[in-house]
Amino acid sequence: MAIIVNIDVMLAKRKMSVSALAEAIGMSLTNLSLLKTAKVKGFRFATLNAICTALDCQPGDLLEFRPDP
Repeated sequence: MAIIVNIDVMLAKRKMSVSALAEAIGMSLTNLSLLKTAKVKGFRFATLNAICTALDCQPGDLLEFRPDP
């Protein structure tokens, strides 16, 4: 897939667990894990906003475009 989700990278930089982030943004651990592993077709801007607020980052820190070969 051309879009790479780097939530795990930001979690490591912020020394935060997935469960702590899920609690901070009010999302289930299951749904956040699916988002983190890019197994969802999309997500809301409100969710992106909540994640960026909790991790103190920009959307570009979480999402990356890598063209398929």
